[in-house]
Amino acid sequence: MTLSLSISSLRRAYAKGTRVEDVIREVLRRVAAYEDPAVWVSRFEKDALLEIARGLDAWPLEKKAALDLFGIPFAVKDNIDCVGLPTTAACPAYAYTPAASAPAVRQLVEAGAIPIGKTNLDQFATGLVGTRSPYGAPRSVFNKDYVSGGSSSGSAVAVAAGLVSFALGTDTAGSGRVPAAFNNIVGLKPSRGLISTQGVVPACASFDCVSVFALSAGDAAHVFEIARVRDSGSTGPATGRHGDFAFAVPCKKDCPFFGDADGEALFETAISRLEALGGKSFEVEYALFLEAASLLYNGAFVAERYQAVGAFIEAHQSECDPVVRGIILGGKEKAAGLDQDRQKLFALKQKTEALLSDADFLLVPTAPTIYRVEDIAGDPVALNARLGTYTNFMNLLDMCGIAMPAGIGGNGLPYGVTFAAPALQEAQLAGIAQHYERALPFEFGAPALSEQGFMEIAVVGAHMSGLPLNHELTSRGGVFVARTETAPQYRFYALPGGPPVRPGLARVSEKGAAIELEVWRLPLEAWGSFMRGVPQPLCIGTLELADGRQVKGFLCESLALRAAEDITHHGGWRAYLAAK
Repeated sequence: MTLSLSISSLRRAYAKGTRVEDVIREVLRRVAAYEDPAVWVSRFEKDALLEIARGLDAWPLEKKAALDLFGIPFAVKDNIDCVGLPTTAACPAYAYTPAASAPAVRQLVEAGAIPIGKTNLDQFATGLVGTRSPYGAPRSVFNKDYVSGGSSSGSAVAVAAGLVSFALGTDTAGSGRVPAAFNNIVGLKPSRGLISTQGVVPACASFDCVSVFALSAGDAAHVFEIARVRDSGSTGPATGRHGDFAFAVPCKKDCPFFGDADGEALFETAISRLEALGGKSFEVEYALFLEAASLLYNGAFVAERYQAVGAFIEAHQSECDPVVRGIILGGKEKAAGLDQDRQKLFALKQKTEALLSDADFLLVPTAPTIYRVEDIAGDPVALNARLGTYTNFMNLLDMCGIAMPAGIGGNGLPYGVTFAAPALQEAQLAGIAQHYERALPFEFGAPALSEQGFMEIAVVGAHMSGLPLNHELTSRGGVFVARTETAPQYRFYALPGGPPVRPGLARVSEKGAAIELEVWRLPLEAWGSFMRGVPQPLCIGTLELADGRQVKGFLCESLALRAAEDITHHGGWRAYLAAK
């Protein structure tokens, strides 16, 4: 049992009475405990977040139900303005304090979502690796030796690690898709202009897109619908399409994996899965897409990167990443070729549209392979370019795409595929992606926490989240699992003595009730020291939960209950404290 932060799961939990404050406390605990410090650039203060949560908890039920993202925690890539936190674009010398949030952030907050903080990125969103930042290099949640992908590195890791429900990224050349593949999550890159880029530090303004990372295609599509420009001409919510469809794939001679047999095998598996779902595949010449992609960095369009931040970099060269500096300053002399490259791109767009005229979508690997951080350090430009093999073309050709997990290779690393279609086909793509998702035999996000080496314990009193003794769990590496109830076979008491008053739980043969509790997972090496701190008349026994599972948990010796106050009617310790 784990607390899932997927939007659909949290909405169900809130409908059953879960408090936003408890969810935010758990998010903050996870953020503090996560072992990769490079995920975040800045975060909102704990007290401010809890104040927001309590405010939402106080709302009437009908107002809560009206908000599509009520109490949903999210993260924002730090080249997107979020009022209350600086925007750095991963360059401290460039930092500024925005007067207002970007429209996408504002619309999400108005829908009830709670921004937790700003996430790390390749400086000025220049890179697909996630290593070009003075704030460190976030790592893949599957193996810390490997890159997280970029430039939206921190956003992808925050979602995959279960720190937030979704995150905003940006995508010019693949920055909202490659990190999704390397962390086993969904990355939705909408058509250009469907999510406003106002309040976004430009990378290449003609092609920049705000993207969405999520734990399912449905969640990503839901966030997109809220964040998009209202009169954009988007095709509406996901259709859930299934049945016969046709899809194009690159012909094998144009489909390199740079020696990565796992990536190649999983791409073939994805094709087979789609065919089993009713799809018919056919090959297309991918060389035209590669030709379009080459214009982004080898052509004149890189001049737009110089136009955006080139003057700043020239004035602050020692404060900028040397690889990023070289790429952006290299565009200074290329602006003269922009008109010619736009004409080339227009012709290529017509040719590629003709290739896909009989396809509902194009399926490509999201990235051909994945690299170790040390590999990227040794060859930062060439290896970065390889990662864009199947992503760089998409914004130039004005296509939309959804990056989906494809599976875990024999090397233990995740790989992904991307569904791509002409502009304004987000709903159709999301429907097919959801159909594909239901056929996958694995969960999205980080690998499940192994049960080996941990013991679950149910707590009913001051050890619960936010209460005075919770630190006895968290300081020992305890991990919150779930908020639930006992089976309806217990009585609950306030024990005499104190202060503080302590709770006592006892199993009974009749007139029992369900009592609120939390389940935590405690490392075995910490179990002994925790047990030594359990005072009489409390003890650790076996509790039955509402779903029939049995876990270790706090019980009370029967002799101590004779003078205790029966508080069963409150249903739990929090309710009892609130009524005092």
